[in-house]
Amino acid sequence: MSPVDARPWGDVPGSPDGPVPAAATTPTDGPGPSVAPDPTDFPSPPGTPGPTDLPTSPGTPDPTDLLAPPASPSPLDLPAPPGTPSPTDLPAPPDTPDPTDLPTRHVLPVQSARPDLPGRRPAAEPPSVAEPASALDFVGSGPPTYDPEPTALPHAEPEELGELVADTVLDGARYGTWTLRSVSLRGDSARYRGEPRRDALLTARFGTGDHALVLVAMATGARATPEAHLAAAEACRWIGRAVGRSHQRLAEDIRATRRADLKAGLHRLTDRSLGRLRASALERGARPEEYTATLRCLLLPADPHCRTRVFFGVGDGGLFQLRDGSWRDIEPRATDHAPPEPPRTAGPAEEDDDRLTLDLGVPQGPYEQLPEPPPPPARDPFRFQVSLARPGDALLMCTPGLAEPLRGEPALSAYLSRRWSGRRPPGLAAFLADARVRVKGYADDRTAAALWEA
Repeated sequence: MSPVDARPWGDVPGSPDGPVPAAATTPTDGPGPSVAPDPTDFPSPPGTPGPTDLPTSPGTPDPTDLLAPPASPSPLDLPAPPGTPSPTDLPAPPDTPDPTDLPTRHVLPVQSARPDLPGRRPAAEPPSVAEPASALDFVGSGPPTYDPEPTALPHAEPEELGELVADTVLDGARYGTWTLRSVSLRGDSARYRGEPRRDALLTARFGTGDHALVLVAMATGARATPEAHLAAAEACRWIGRAVGRSHQRLAEDIRATRRADLKAGLHRLTDRSLGRLRASALERGARPEEYTATLRCLLLPADPHCRTRVFFGVGDGGLFQLRDGSWRDIEPRATDHAPPEPPRTAGPAEEDDDRLTLDLGVPQGPYEQLPEPPPPPARDPFRFQVSLARPGDALLMCTPGLAEPLRGEPALSAYLSRRWSGRRPPGLAAFLADARVRVKGYADDRTAAALWEA
């Protein structure tokens, strides 16, 4: 006779998990199916023999055998038909490696299927020649002197907070067949010294639908003048106001490619805008040669059937075309002759407000009430260019802060050519990262507008 079964209450015989949890043995509230208790779940009195210790009659089956169902034969134990080959005798497929000979599997980092995306590296290139994990900080012989990120803020006056200029301005648009990206960055030297950004950027749309006209204007104030950033911003506002008033006529001339009319009209609008800037210098008590700015503009029609792009402006900078992976410097030659004066005809009141004297840029009226102005400074020549866009082209207009390193550092032109050609336009963040790649010896403000043709 076997010893007394000393299992605790709830211990199921043969259970690999030990005692049954209390939640499983606690009855739930409400009616439920009636379950008869298993006799083996109750403890036996002391000295009571177990079921397996009771003597059995000859021919009586073992009680433990009655609980298990008869074993079903496995399909592998069934006799195979005559002539059927054994699975182990079947030949292995050709070039099937032995599972024991397989090398250890290593998890490789996921690489982008789009090698043109910034911050990714192509899977086909070895790591030594792949694109960096992030946009380049600089190109050339060595790192620039100044820190790559903004440090000191410009000085602010409590009553002139509207004159503060942000460190960076970023904008973009897409109309018809072209996509625009524009940015204006404070230079490394200005960030270090806590000076405001002298470059100004204006992106504006006039009109609606296919007759809309987009203006991109950028200006650079005079160097080492305290109000250079104000002059640049005012120059952009004046040219924006002049173009906005005449946008319908300008859009018609662009669609019809009236080159002579466009050149004469835009020359007059530019002179009037800079004339108002000289008038503002007199009001501020500043010299006109100090409170002035260079001005560069692009006119872009929203009509998808018009691929004419118009550039005009005054002062230095750059105009480049990226075609077939190489840069072309298409900066137009300056013209010194003044535009023909329009005939004096009566017009709306807003046109009367826009008529200015040629040299002083002040409204016509009683001059005896105005102080005697100094002679006007020498004018920068007017620049004008009309180009016909081709699918896949990229057009870049920029201030000297980007034009000079693009012309003087081959590594920068090669890098931007690789990033901006042969693919769809970059996003705003990618364009900003590309435009801020620095070159030692070039620390001025950078303002750029790039146009991609579909």
